[in-house]
Amino acid sequence: MTTRWIRGAAVVAAMAGGVTACSAPGGEAGADGAADTVVIGVASEPDTLSPLLGYGKDGNSKIFDGLLARDAELKLRPALAQALPEVGRDGLTYTYTLRDGVEFSDGEPLTSADVVYTYETILDAKTNNTSRSELDAVKDVKADGDDKVVFTLKYPYAPFAGRTVLPIVPEHVAGAQDPNTGSFNAKPVGTGPYVLSAWRKGEKLTFKANPHYWGGVPKVKTVTMAIIEDDDVRATRLRSGDLDGAVLPPNLAAAFKSDSDKKTYDAKSYDFRTVTLPQENKVTADRAIRQALDAAVDRKAMVDKILDGAGRAAYGPLPVDDPWFAQGIERNQDLARARRILDQAGWKTGTGGIRAKGGQKAAFTLLYPSGDKVRQDHALAYASDAKKAGIDVKVESATWEVIEPRMKDDAVLAGGGSTGDPDFGLYTLLHSSLAGDGFNNMARYDDSVVDAALDTGRRSQDPGARKQAYDSLQRELVKNPGYTFLTHIDHVYVLADRWTGLTTQLEPHEHGFASGPWWNLEDWQPKP
Repeated sequence: MTTRWIRGAAVVAAMAGGVTACSAPGGEAGADGAADTVVIGVASEPDTLSPLLGYGKDGNSKIFDGLLARDAELKLRPALAQALPEVGRDGLTYTYTLRDGVEFSDGEPLTSADVVYTYETILDAKTNNTSRSELDAVKDVKADGDDKVVFTLKYPYAPFAGRTVLPIVPEHVAGAQDPNTGSFNAKPVGTGPYVLSAWRKGEKLTFKANPHYWGGVPKVKTVTMAIIEDDDVRATRLRSGDLDGAVLPPNLAAAFKSDSDKKTYDAKSYDFRTVTLPQENKVTADRAIRQALDAAVDRKAMVDKILDGAGRAAYGPLPVDDPWFAQGIERNQDLARARRILDQAGWKTGTGGIRAKGGQKAAFTLLYPSGDKVRQDHALAYASDAKKAGIDVKVESATWEVIEPRMKDDAVLAGGGSTGDPDFGLYTLLHSSLAGDGFNNMARYDDSVVDAALDTGRRSQDPGARKQAYDSLQRELVKNPGYTFLTHIDHVYVLADRWTGLTTQLEPHEHGFASGPWWNLEDWQPKP
């Protein structure tokens, strides 16, 4: 997960503000049907375009490449590396040989020094990358000549190869700047299929095909990301022809099903919607309140009514069809149990049916980001279910700039979820060492059983021991919920039907320009 793991549909999610987000993207939309130009509507824009600060860390960046990448089935494949890594017998060394002839978009060659610089800078505590814990296993990274890189780990880390989809930056450009404040953050140079040509903050980003791309120059020559916060506005602009494609909620995407010149693409995901229950709020810190909320919520109704069936009930951070899911933790709405838990904990029914204990009302605020209809609907349904148990949840919309300083004390309708390995998403979501670290562990959750399971899952090479650890973690989350997990949502995209070679992947929470049917944009071919 990135530091912005809660922020919705974007590469590195961050809400864009202002009226400019609803303006036309400079007349660049593909309304004329040109197959070499595409304009995509997404809900938010990146904070930064630097991988040193977390951009594109899970792969599929259009500006950068990692040593490895993932195919349509999420299997690791070589990218900047010639082949998958050679792994030492002890599981502590990973050796990569670089692909010949790769150049950055400025024409300079890729070398092992660029790989070393990228990883060492991210691991440097002075760099503002709150995803650093994802590379905790790395002891050091060394160049072996110009074309080989050797990673040495502190301990065997089973999914390490999956971490090397992280994009590589050029030392000759980024190395001369402060990684936190340098111009590279907004003017990147990479090895990927596209080059940033313009960025109007809050409005759009425009990309051009990279003529130096080692994989061949893409057929789609110009790509624009139009930043449109509001779901309804995004759908309206797609219908008008101002956009070629967009990320849409399921109910809005359904209106395009009968449109003969557009296609709808559905992607299953690990993307969950959840309510953070901050430990520093007197009400949400009470375990009985958290357990009662977990029992009171009607997850299946949310899937049916809010998602129009395009999703699954979430009983924890992992979806029910994941091989690591703990069987038997599925649970239906049980208002009688919710009321019983509160009664036994001394929360007595008072005025208006709202409970109180020791003079403290069972009431708290739930924030959701403005313009996100799906999160708004989840928040309102959650509040309605909570009230049936005697808990008053006040739903309030706000920009992320307002939400961020308040999330220590107020609940947030958040999102998260990572593919590849359970460690990739669960550690940053739940480990107590990351409580309050940016957008990691927003609820400041602290549970010794969960911490121990996370540490075992991260450090063990034994698949059986890892499975048992993540199983115990999920069962502990039922007993001591720091979040109320609601749904796993399918990602739905609508796109003009002018290209071939389009597919979708099983997706993480982060989605937008680098996901959906445009995850492999560089491989698209115009329809004959």
